[in-house]
Amino acid sequence: MITAGQLRAARALIGIDQRELAALASLAAPTIQRMEASDGIIRANVDSLMKLIGALEAAGIELIADGAVSQPSGRGVRLKPPSTDARPYRRNPSRPLGTRSA
Repeated sequence: MITAGQLRAARALIGIDQRELAALASLAAPTIQRMEASDGIIRANVDSLMKLIGALEAAGIELIADGAVSQPSGRGVRLKPPSTDARPYRRNPSRPLGTRSA
């Protein structure tokens, strides 16, 4: 399974835009846009998900499942579980987390 956040982070790590990822995965650009706009785990047909994951893996991305151990080398991203005493980092404190400015 892959989340929309993982997908955006993966694209950022390999430095490609949605259109380029769509071409690599043999998918339509609006399909990638819908996937990234998902809330949480991406819901799509199995064929599209397999193409997406295959393209990301071919580009060098390792998807790390929640609680899974990653390989000992290479760069990656992982969201830490929230702690009860720490506040999340906010670039713009006037905007709620998870929202984008216009």
